[in-house]
Amino acid sequence: MTIKAMLDGNRRFVNDEFNRRLDYYHGIAQGQTPKVLWIGCSDSRVSESAITDSLPGTIFVHRNVANIVAFNDVNLASVIEYAVGTLRVSDIVICGHTNCGGIAAIDSGIEDHYIADWLLIANGAKDAVDRIARERELTKEERLKLLVDENVKLQIDHLKELSVIKHRHPPAHMPRIHGWVYDVDTGRIEVLVDGYLREGG
Repeated sequence: MTIKAMLDGNRRFVNDEFNRRLDYYHGIAQGQTPKVLWIGCSDSRVSESAITDSLPGTIFVHRNVANIVAFNDVNLASVIEYAVGTLRVSDIVICGHTNCGGIAAIDSGIEDHYIADWLLIANGAKDAVDRIARERELTKEERLKLLVDENVKLQIDHLKELSVIKHRHPPAHMPRIHGWVYDVDTGRIEVLVDGYLREGG
């Protein structure tokens, strides 16, 4: 994909999509009311709007390497705070995906300094997979898929412990939390955690 191809694509978007739904796009130009916060991987193959067939204006998005929820990430924390407190999204989705380079690097190790430091946040998922692997034999593909799954579950645990989520108490708005995995080979989404909602305070 070249820059020229992207600009040509924008012209097609305006002609074929934007102008065809002019009232819709003029409506969302006045303000956004997304119902979902998406925390996903930066991988170029996993476009949240494309894989869920969603229009612009419907998903508030944060993406990073290996869809990690970091305790010290002010950017992510501000996204969550704005999504929950101001936009009042009803659902938060943490979505991993198969054939993830970040997940493979967690398992095999990596020497790139910043990436290695970032992926340390997901080491708990590798520990869980190592325990399972000691109990049963796993192929390389099974191990990596399991690591993708365990990482999504770990990041949900991290999300639930962030102050902006943990210290919200009813009647404050409380979003449901979902854990998904997108299969890059089939295009299908697998639901791992379906709408967790913390009860009470």
